[in-house]
Amino acid sequence: MKLKGLSSASLSVALLCAQTLAASAELPTQKTLSTPVALAIAQGAYEACTQQGYHVSVTVVGLEGQVLVGLRGDGASPHTFENSQRKAYTARTFRISSGEFAQRVKDNPTSGQVNLSGVIAIQGALPIKVGDQVLGAVGVSGAPGGDKDEACAKVGIDKAAEQLK
Repeated sequence: MKLKGLSSASLSVALLCAQTLAASAELPTQKTLSTPVALAIAQGAYEACTQQGYHVSVTVVGLEGQVLVGLRGDGASPHTFENSQRKAYTARTFRISSGEFAQRVKDNPTSGQVNLSGVIAIQGALPIKVGDQVLGAVGVSGAPGGDKDEACAKVGIDKAAEQLK
């Protein structure tokens, strides 16, 4: 039996190839940052800063830059909430600390990346990783200096290190 120029054997081979390709085209799997882990990171970062007397806001964003947890601490200035979110979004977007991004902008101010919506070139956020895969980021704002914000962000990530394995 022939079907528009194909023999039964050719048709069978074509169908088998199509099935093999469909089976090998499985959806990719990737880890995501759960809300409980994001909350633990945010709380760890917040506590690290408040223990030093800093009034901060903390934001944790997920894989697509969406806010998973946002905390505005008692006494934190109004701008800190937005800054923590933008710092976290920047670290997630570029898969590097927001401080490293700020240095890139300083080294190449005409790159245009700083003009992207939601991005800010200020130190204080770190990507959240499992191995080399970035799951999100944590941003802190309100400590007296981005280096102190970043140190608090690191404490938050370190507190959740076991859950990130």
